[in-house]
Amino acid sequence: MDATDDLAIVQLGPEEAAGGLALSSEAHWNQNEADWSFFLSSGTVFGIRAPDHRLIATAALMPYGASDAWISMVLVAASWRRRGLATRLVDECLKKARSLGVTCWLDATPAGAAVYGPLGFAPTIQLRRMRLDLPPAMTGAPLPRGKLGDFITCDISAMGFDRRTLLEELAGRPGSRLVSNGDALALVRSGRTARHIGPVFAESSAHALKMVRDIAASEAGPLLIDAVTTQHGFLEGLAECGWREERPFQRMWFGRTTSHADEPPFAVAGPEYG
Repeated sequence: MDATDDLAIVQLGPEEAAGGLALSSEAHWNQNEADWSFFLSSGTVFGIRAPDHRLIATAALMPYGASDAWISMVLVAASWRRRGLATRLVDECLKKARSLGVTCWLDATPAGAAVYGPLGFAPTIQLRRMRLDLPPAMTGAPLPRGKLGDFITCDISAMGFDRRTLLEELAGRPGSRLVSNGDALALVRSGRTARHIGPVFAESSAHALKMVRDIAASEAGPLLIDAVTTQHGFLEGLAECGWREERPFQRMWFGRTTSHADEPPFAVAGPEYG
């Protein structure tokens, strides 16, 4: 028996936000303590503790409506990796998902995709996380506020399920901006090390790119955005503006086939918390 088999899986409460943040910070993820507090209070987060009671691994399941859920915050402390802890926790999330009768989604790193495939997850779209470390000087005019109802409607159309609880939480945080320029809608929010743009909804990649440029011109620090790999023109436009690829993602799903609504002409992914 592996030495980790006797480490129990427990369900974590809101008081575990600091322990979760320590794990995601060690992995150089952008989640902040507010993200952890939201998942711990609104979703189901499983964890494993070391013999000294330190939190060493987590995985979260966040239901969206009655048909879908997202698996996220799959993290293992560096000194405890490659011992099967992540697989055990994802299995626990899948058990919970089966009891709810929902389809599971997640965004995986290449290494994670190699783990999730044998568990039965199937790949869908590929994404790239792009980073802008030196935004231009803050010369842009203030962008008008976007309407949350319109934003949620676009997100449901793009995703095929309702994430309003998450979007309302993110849009309502201090420092968050929901902006519109008439041709595009975008959310900008704070992370641990960088501000994150997304989702972005627009009539075309050109309109989305203009929105991102306008946002960058009104922000002072590093920025992140997640783009679908097939959005070649958008990605090329980002590269021309100084954005660089930080890491790729593979979106995957597990469960029954779901029927998604029509996608708008252009959508930039996010938030994923994967």
